[in-house]
Amino acid sequence: MAGGLKEVRERIGSVQNTMQITSAMKMVSAAKLRRAQDAITRMRPYAEKIQTILANVSATLDSSEGVFSQERNVKTALVVCITSDRGLCGAFNNNNIKIAKEIIRENEEKGIKTFVLPLGKKSSEAFIGNRPEGFELVAIFADLNFDVSSEVAEFVMNGYLKGDWDSVKIAYSKFKNAAVQIPTKEKFLPLLPEEVEEEASSNQVEYIFEPNREEIVENIIPSALKIQLYKALLDSHASEHGARMTAMHSATENAGELLNELKISYNKARQASITTEILEIVAGSEALEG
Repeated sequence: MAGGLKEVRERIGSVQNTMQITSAMKMVSAAKLRRAQDAITRMRPYAEKIQTILANVSATLDSSEGVFSQERNVKTALVVCITSDRGLCGAFNNNNIKIAKEIIRENEEKGIKTFVLPLGKKSSEAFIGNRPEGFELVAIFADLNFDVSSEVAEFVMNGYLKGDWDSVKIAYSKFKNAAVQIPTKEKFLPLLPEEVEEEASSNQVEYIFEPNREEIVENIIPSALKIQLYKALLDSHASEHGARMTAMHSATENAGELLNELKISYNKARQASITTEILEIVAGSEALEG
C-alpha cells in the first residue's frame, strides 16, 4: 500500500508541474495573441480592398498587359502551405496540412502536377517526412516575417511568369477569434477570384491610371500580391496563438480535473492504509491478551 501511495504522490506532483506549464503557456499565447490580432485587424481591410481593386484592374487589362491575370490551361500548380514552427496548438497545423493535401489530391485527379512550398517547420516536416505520389517540394523558407514573405511572393510570381506553375493556391487558417480558426484554401494566382469578380461585376468601378497602365502592372500589382501573402501569414500567426491559447486552456482544465481525481484516490488509499494499520494493531493486541 505504501508503494501505491508513493506512486500516486508522484503522479500528483507530475500533474501539478504540467498544469503550471500549460497555464504559463496559455498566458504567453494570450499576450502574443493580442499583438497578432491587432496586426491582422489593421491589415485585413487594406488587403481586402487591394484584392478587390486588383480584380477590377486585371479585368481591364489585355492579355499582353495582365501577365498575372492570364487564364491558362492548368498543367502544373503550386500549393503554399502555411503552418507554425511549433506544436501544442491543437489541430491548427494538421488542419492546414489537410487542406493542402486535399488540393494535391484534387489536382492529381485532374492530371495536374503539383508543387508544394511549405512555410513553417511543421509544414516542412509533414511534407519532407511523408512524400506520397503526386507532388514535389520546390523550396523551404524559415523565420517568416515581412521581408521573407516578400521573398516568397517574388519566388512564387517568378515561377508563375516562367511557366513553372499555372496556378497558385495558399492553404492557411483564417483568424476569426481566439476560439475559431477557419482552414482556408485561397487562390493567389492568376488574379481571378470568383467571389471578387461577382462583386465587381455588380459594382463596376472605372479607374484612372496614373502614370500609366504599364507601370501599374510592373510595380503596383506585384506589391499588392506581396501584401496578400503577408496578410495570409498574419492570419496564420494570429490563428496559431489563438489555437495554442485554447489548447493550453483545455489542457490546464483537464490537468485540474485529473489532479482532483488523483487527490481523491490518494485520500482513499491513505484512509484504507490507516484503517488496515488500526485493524492490525487491534488484532495484535487481542492476540496478546488471549
